[in-house]
Amino acid sequence: MAVDVITFGCRLNTYESEVMKREAEAAGLGTLKDGAVVINTCAVTAEAVRQARQSIRKARRDKPGARIIVTGCAAQTDPASFADMGEVDLVLGNEEKLKANSYRALPDFGVNDTEKVRVNDIMSVTETAAHMVDAIEGRARAFVQVQNGCDHRCTFCIIPYGRGNSRSVPMGAVVEQVKRLVGNGYREVVLTGVDMTSYGADLPGSPRLGRLVATILKQVPDLARLRLSSIDSIEADDDLMAAIATESRLMPHLHLSLQAGDDMVLKRMKRRHLRDDSIHFCHEVRALRPDIVFGADIIAGFPTETEEMFENSLKIVEECGLTHLHVFPFSPREGTPATRMPQVARNIVKQRAARLRAAGEAAHRGHLDALVGTRQRILVERDGIGRTEGFALAAIDKGRPGEIVECLVAGHDGTCLTAAAADRKAA
Repeated sequence: MAVDVITFGCRLNTYESEVMKREAEAAGLGTLKDGAVVINTCAVTAEAVRQARQSIRKARRDKPGARIIVTGCAAQTDPASFADMGEVDLVLGNEEKLKANSYRALPDFGVNDTEKVRVNDIMSVTETAAHMVDAIEGRARAFVQVQNGCDHRCTFCIIPYGRGNSRSVPMGAVVEQVKRLVGNGYREVVLTGVDMTSYGADLPGSPRLGRLVATILKQVPDLARLRLSSIDSIEADDDLMAAIATESRLMPHLHLSLQAGDDMVLKRMKRRHLRDDSIHFCHEVRALRPDIVFGADIIAGFPTETEEMFENSLKIVEECGLTHLHVFPFSPREGTPATRMPQVARNIVKQRAARLRAAGEAAHRGHLDALVGTRQRILVERDGIGRTEGFALAAIDKGRPGEIVECLVAGHDGTCLTAAAADRKAA
């Protein structure tokens, strides 16, 4: 039987799940009579951890005889709590999950109490190896890891303790992985990392993200579309700005790690930017690339946030021209400084999150309105559904997954464009 991998969280987890599936099968888990289920967890919110636990229990109900392995950020930061679950056979850390040896156990895959947890100190990891994958199962676009970990310690964030300090994949290995995926038919590649704009600081010569982007586009001319996952705008380097301005194959969509729009909240979060920095960055990039589309992460109800502070976050949606909003109600994560700050009442946190989502939905509808009547190049993700270069979701009338189709946008339903293929398929 094949190894089933259930993935929660970010695009980096999605990429790593492909590596885990390959390594687990190489270790022999695919030959087990009742199969194996690997659950790759996320720790960014308490809700993400709850969903992972729910998935573990469901996996045991659905496959009573299967071996269940739990890994990912939640397993790294709190391995004991997963080891205490009777449904779980093995807990692996974020470094261990990428190695076949970690999945090998006794002949019957039995483990005793000391073997059940295989989680080492993630802070001791100093390098991130390139893990070559041929495909991303079920995906029309491929993800490539360029960086892992984070050197910053935002007061709300548990992820550095799950991922360790920042470390980069050497540029040559990244280029080879992109070439491999393009050779296997992928038209779009997404670069991923935990703190991607810190890329290169630990490598010889300290190359920056902009240099990596330019190198990929130069050395992989058959790559049709290159996309960036979340970036920290305060770290955007000159080469990255130049690529945004001049490279048409670099997609005009940036997802920004803003987190808040109020200076006092940003300082209490230990962010490295102020609200004016975010606004200036968006205006500067829009001047370089008028068709740019911005998304952002924003936390609602951070400890000590007053109504006035929240209003500043609400206003930044319009001031930055954000059209794809990821809203997170503040979630206390044990071990982070924010848990010790005066908390906002949960009902107010939920109300503010709802108001932010409403603002984001209104901005998104306005963005879709502006696309009606335009021609868009759409990457087909699955039959009848795709994404524009600016990452708008679109329903289209033809095209196979992985194809890029030039379409005319006829309308939208508030969340998804309606488009018809134009006379010719896009190059």
